Amino acid sequence: MTETKPLKPTGQANPFTYAPAPESRAVVDIAPSYGLFIDGEFTDSTGGGLAKTVSPASEEVLAEYVQGTAEDVDRAVKAARKAFAGWSALPGAERSKYLFRIARIIQERSRELAVLETLDNGKPIRETRDVDLPLVAAHFFYYAGWADKLDHAGFGPAPKPLGVAGQVIPWNFPLLMLAWKIAPALATGNTVVLKPAETTPLSALFFADICRQAGLPRGVVNIVTGDGRTGEALVTHPGIDKVAFTGSTAVGRAIARQVAGTDKRLTLELGGKGANIVFDDAPIDQAVEGIVNGIFFNQGQVCCAGSRLLVQESVQEELLESLKRRLATLRVGDPLDKNTDVGAINSAEQLARITALAETGEAEGAERWSAPCALPESGYWFAPTLFTNVTQAHTVAREEIFGPVLSVLTFRTPAEAVAKANNSQYGLSAGIWSEKGSRILAVAEKLRAGVVWANTFNKFDPTSPFGGYKESGFGREGGRHGLEAYLDV
Repeated sequence: MTETKPLKPTGQANPFTYAPAPESRAVVDIAPSYGLFIDGEFTDSTGGGLAKTVSPASEEVLAEYVQGTAEDVDRAVKAARKAFAGWSALPGAERSKYLFRIARIIQERSRELAVLETLDNGKPIRETRDVDLPLVAAHFFYYAGWADKLDHAGFGPAPKPLGVAGQVIPWNFPLLMLAWKIAPALATGNTVVLKPAETTPLSALFFADICRQAGLPRGVVNIVTGDGRTGEALVTHPGIDKVAFTGSTAVGRAIARQVAGTDKRLTLELGGKGANIVFDDAPIDQAVEGIVNGIFFNQGQVCCAGSRLLVQESVQEELLESLKRRLATLRVGDPLDKNTDVGAINSAEQLARITALAETGEAEGAERWSAPCALPESGYWFAPTLFTNVTQAHTVAREEIFGPVLSVLTFRTPAEAVAKANNSQYGLSAGIWSEKGSRILAVAEKLRAGVVWANTFNKFDPTSPFGGYKESGFGREGGRHGLEAYLDV
């Protein structure tokens, strides 16, 4: 008879481990160099140099791309203006066919695009595969459905498009932010010049190929790559009728100053410092999962991240013990491994900023705890981290870190929770955890946040509007509300 060894008692290390489950890079073919996409064709710059985009997980150069000049932007705007007459004159049902076609192609190429996004951005493949790409396709499907129903959207009979939209998107959700902006713009009859972030240009360039594959008329969508200089040339171009920007509050302020006094319409989706409020009657295990999703999804590089945890004093100790146990199980490493929970920070610059702010938190007296994990030697990495003994005066409780760093504060009463949640220059998102629906509704009504989640966090849907208050920007993207930003109403 063979003796059976007993299982390890509770409290010891888990005897089971995950075998590597890498996604194949072979599904995506990245060219050595990319030009600009203007008037339906890839083209060289009029004089801009080449820049490199690297994989954050390995620091490997993925491709070279063009640094767009003011002359390149002018060519793209003129192409969009020329295309506007024909595109805006199409019946909505005809525009919707193109959007449906784009959505279907995105679905067909979703595995390729997910691998591409993970390589260029650093986020885990399971996020790009299961969250980003399904949402990208869903936004194009959703706005395709609106294209022939604009008379019934609540903006008056026969609402008109604005013209040429200049759109600047960030690096944290490159393809999803593209969809948030391009889909409603095209559905309402506008044409587009879009500038992707300088660290993540590849998915926008692949989208340009999707536009060609879908037979989209020339000049309706134009992609101009480059850094902030290219973005400035775009938002200040006199041929732009509408500016849409997602990014940092500092850049958003600069754009607002640049378009002030012009006829350009403007929407800004900027930074955040979301409060995640946990009451004493909340289910702890469920709340812990929501906290993890709220701040460690996409390495915390999310404008609406729940980066401030407000926990009721009576359950603070129990919740923090459970949270630390959960963080110790997070797998940090190769973003192309399907088992990875936390991938790489997008760039060396962003890693330096996160590191500096975490050091400031320690210097100011907050207590730092980081998950015990081995970080890869190459690439840009930061272990999931939380700060306790935090006050509202601490830098880590006030400034947007944009990384996997959670600040924990406590409260005793609902009124104190609301006061602390609203004590921020930002107003983008919040979460409430409680078994009492009446408490959730009462607290949500008092929060100055554009999006409030109840017993969940970071849930998105194309039918729901998204946007903020105060220094988190103005205007809404998504849902019926997202149409208004591109209509002359």
